[in-house]
Amino acid sequence: MNQIFDFFLSSYQGKETHIIVLEAIVLVAGILSVWYAKKENILVYPTGLVATVITVYLFLKDGLLGDMMMNFYWSAMSIYGWWNWSRKKDDKKVVQISRTTTKEKLIGVALFFATMAINYSVYRAFDYEIESSNYIDIFTSGLFFTAMWYMALKKLENWTLWIIADLITVPLYAYRGWGMLSFQYVIFTVLAIQAYIEWKKSLDNSPHIS
Repeated sequence: MNQIFDFFLSSYQGKETHIIVLEAIVLVAGILSVWYAKKENILVYPTGLVATVITVYLFLKDGLLGDMMMNFYWSAMSIYGWWNWSRKKDDKKVVQISRTTTKEKLIGVALFFATMAINYSVYRAFDYEIESSNYIDIFTSGLFFTAMWYMALKKLENWTLWIIADLITVPLYAYRGWGMLSFQYVIFTVLAIQAYIEWKKSLDNSPHIS
């Protein structure tokens, strides 16, 4: 058990206090955000914004441009999702849980590749040496951004993408010394699995929704 804690926390020796505090805030806000998403609660977006905006600063300071861009995208998409989930007609939510259409799947694939291309271009533009770990976060950025868009539309498939990307991110962030964020993604994975089950159950109980 001690080895597990050492794995996640050893990197914090000598780290600036304000960075540790900010990462702890991200940990709490991020977990709350996924919890609210699981419950289809609109508070997913304000809590998520707290986490992503702070994370943009942390990753910019650490020179992790791909991760920084990913969180910047999340912040922008959170604003859109907040607006979209808030829409009502005749006191009923306009956006309901549903599956992706063929068109939305194609758009999702396009977003996936476009996000990777943009992140790769950012690394090149700033003349950063792209290491193996950077290619991994470029790949996960595509998954995460597509997942975020699907979530804004309340598409069940968003959780499948979150689960895959979360599982990849856990060891990646631990390797980079972001122990709390790595642990956060362990929790995200568990919550995403639970959320998929809850959303699917809600969808199955609403046969009028396609």
